[in-house]
Amino acid sequence: MVNENNNSENNIDFSSIKSLMSEENRAVDQLIVHELKSDVVLINQIGQYIVNSGGKRLRPLLVLLAAESLNYKGTHHHTLAAVIEFIHTATLLHDDVVDTSDLRRGKETANAIWGNAASVLVGDFLYSRSFEMMVSVQNMRVMDILSHTTNAIAEGEVLQLLNVNDPDTTEARYRDVIKRKTAILFSAATELGAVIAEADEQQIKALAEYGMHLGTAFQLIDDVLDYTANSEELGKNIGDDLAEGKPTLPLIYAIENGTTEQASFLKNVIKEGNGDAFNEVFEIVKSTGAIDYTENCANEEAKKAAASISKLPESAYKEALITLAAFSVQRSY
Repeated sequence: MVNENNNSENNIDFSSIKSLMSEENRAVDQLIVHELKSDVVLINQIGQYIVNSGGKRLRPLLVLLAAESLNYKGTHHHTLAAVIEFIHTATLLHDDVVDTSDLRRGKETANAIWGNAASVLVGDFLYSRSFEMMVSVQNMRVMDILSHTTNAIAEGEVLQLLNVNDPDTTEARYRDVIKRKTAILFSAATELGAVIAEADEQQIKALAEYGMHLGTAFQLIDDVLDYTANSEELGKNIGDDLAEGKPTLPLIYAIENGTTEQASFLKNVIKEGNGDAFNEVFEIVKSTGAIDYTENCANEEAKKAAASISKLPESAYKEALITLAAFSVQRSY
């Protein structure tokens, strides 16, 4: 459990945030179901399996909250929330193939059931469908944000691939990966909400920064949870990143701050992608303070996220965004 020293009254109930947006979330869910329809049966099967397999739906929620925090009255935020979810789902399909993952959100991955080829191609369908949907909004700035975002995500995926099994990956290189691969979609979500609400440039920038910091915090806690969470609660195999040879921040910090012997051991584990060494690695990561360091980095990002939107108008939606920043670092899944 992350941040075990937090008092119970400080623990964040994510469901209370979703209940605030229950009506909006239902509208997005209905749109997702409608837009997933295809006369190609396999697309329907895999698309519905992935989208309906759980998950926090945090990214589309950010679009809704950002728009509502600026008193948006239209329906384009529903469309863009669904677009963000489709893009995210496409990246999951592709990620699981690249990582040869067999478990996500506590269920078998699509590639484990239908094979790699089907998963990649349905991921491509979700990407292309998301672009059809974003065009319907008829806003060139929306198109610019999302085209830039999807391109950056692809770059992040390639950069991560270059870091796999590379024990010399630095914190700066790793942060560049998570900025492009994870945080930028959070940032796009909140920026889009502000853009369609026709906010001023200061507000648009503030919400984009909020999303970037939030996404970074979220990923850093994911790195911690890969060592500390309960596998069933997390919904994936603990130690997956280690087995895949991914040098995440806890490993990078432990290599830089451990003994020569510890650093040598960790470097070999990364080179080999040795998931069987999880227990030994966990002891080193814990003893070097790497977990605490990563949590502290995440907490700093969460604080920056909340501070970014301090000048937004006061509302329940703004408070929900601030609460989400706290949730991102207090969660155990």
